[in-house]
Amino acid sequence: MAIIVTLSPELEALLRDKAAQRGQDVNFVASELLTSVLEWEAQDSEAAIQGIQQGLDDFEAERSRSFQDFAEEQRRKYNLSADS
Repeated sequence: MAIIVTLSPELEALLRDKAAQRGQDVNFVASELLTSVLEWEAQDSEAAIQGIQQGLDDFEAERSRSFQDFAEEQRRKYNLSADS
């Protein structure tokens, strides 16, 4: 299936430069880049869902701590003052 995408002149130039650097067809490079971004997005979404589920599971199992404890740990970790 063919999809036509209109790119800004700047983005088109970047894409053409990348294709030239690789010695590959610009359409192939564009397809590769889109595939990579879409795969990354799917993996990122799955990781976020897993993280949220883990947090919910921890909360239900009473494996949680107060915000004050978390904030204090972050202040120590990043050397922040209590006013931050």
